[in-house]
Amino acid sequence: MDGVVLVTGLMAAGKSTVAQALAERLPRAAHIRGDVFRRMIVSGREEYVPGADDEAEAQLRLRYRLSAATADAYAEAGFTAVVQDVVLGEDLAAYVRLVRHRPLHVVVLAPTPEAVAAREAGRAKTGYGAWTVEALDAALRESTPRLGLWLDTSTMAVGETVDAILAGRERARVA
Repeated sequence: MDGVVLVTGLMAAGKSTVAQALAERLPRAAHIRGDVFRRMIVSGREEYVPGADDEAEAQLRLRYRLSAATADAYAEAGFTAVVQDVVLGEDLAAYVRLVRHRPLHVVVLAPTPEAVAAREAGRAKTGYGAWTVEALDAALRESTPRLGLWLDTSTMAVGETVDAILAGRERARVA
């Protein structure tokens, strides 16, 4: 795989782990964690939660623009840019338009809500608070366009998921 690869899905779907493992399997790759751009805002940060205001929405869009621009820069320098972030609903199509570099691949990790809840319960960090697994899963399955490679990773190990991504790279290619 080359160019830009966006790995998206719910919180606790395995995006960070899978994106890191994918980047490690490629000869020249960078792992771009979208959440880093959110955490860079030291004061005045507005979290994107259900019913978020315009400022929270603007900060989410800024985060997406920054990660897309960073991915483009790495890809232009000859690295495969593996971006990992929660990009759901119509934001997915918008994110695809933000990335200039080609090829662009989209991988959607879509384990069952039960698998996500179990993973969330077993990890040290907490992704859910104002959001529920069920609400985000509904956004994923009901309003996210079917772009790229969608994988039900409920029972897949990390290595199996990376193998599936590499085997399905042509289906993952969206541009």
